[in-house]
Amino acid sequence: MNSLEAVSPALPVAPYLGGKRNLSKHLVNRINAVDHQSYAEVFVGMGGVFLRRTMRPKCEVINDISEDVTTLFRVLQHHYLPFIDMIRWQISSRANFEKLTRQDPSTLTDMQRAARFLYLQRLAFGGKVAGPRTFGVAPERAGRFDVSKLVPMLEDLHERMTGVIIERLDWRQFIARWDRPHTLFYLDPPYYGNEKDYGPGIFSRDDFAEMAELLGGIKGQFILSINDHPDVRDIFAAFDQEKVRVRYTVGGGASAKDAGELVISRI
Repeated sequence: MNSLEAVSPALPVAPYLGGKRNLSKHLVNRINAVDHQSYAEVFVGMGGVFLRRTMRPKCEVINDISEDVTTLFRVLQHHYLPFIDMIRWQISSRANFEKLTRQDPSTLTDMQRAARFLYLQRLAFGGKVAGPRTFGVAPERAGRFDVSKLVPMLEDLHERMTGVIIERLDWRQFIARWDRPHTLFYLDPPYYGNEKDYGPGIFSRDDFAEMAELLGGIKGQFILSINDHPDVRDIFAAFDQEKVRVRYTVGGGASAKDAGELVISRI
């Protein structure tokens, strides 16, 4: 018997490196087709897949090693109204953007940290999350920190987060903690060849082989999305692999390119 219930999808409130906007419909269809009692997302980022799902089980868990990511979700879940008051008068400003990039987030309160992160992610070129970030501009488009458009998105996210469990664990610990016979894991690790894009010490090339070995022994099921690369196919050769062609743009620009994605699974 299918244990999923319908849920209204929501949009991510900011761009994020490696977001799955163009692949999300395909992934959501794959996820919806699996009967599961718990849904556990290992690298949630801004929720590009999590939020676009149209069916959910009673237990939903999201995880990210980034303290900025998990703080934003926690604040929107528990302190939505004060957070809206905090950001209500912010505008798209290069000077403010550059000031916030220099700020040490560890010195801030949770709400200040969440507001800083949301502001930088909305305005940074390409949704970059680590290292030097560039103020993103496009002559044909208004500034992306438009509170009149952002507040309804934040309200949708606040409502969608009701009952969702938020973790901040290493991916290995998260899988071990939530592995059950009826758990479906979705994994969106860094792209092969781009392991350092999320900051030093977050993920390494060797982690892919370790991930394949760990996933081979779990009690639950999993779906994993990653860029199509010969080494990736070899590392995850024990599992089902589906190749999907996706068209990507960077920073909302007009130029686009086709890319190969792999959807790897054991379901």
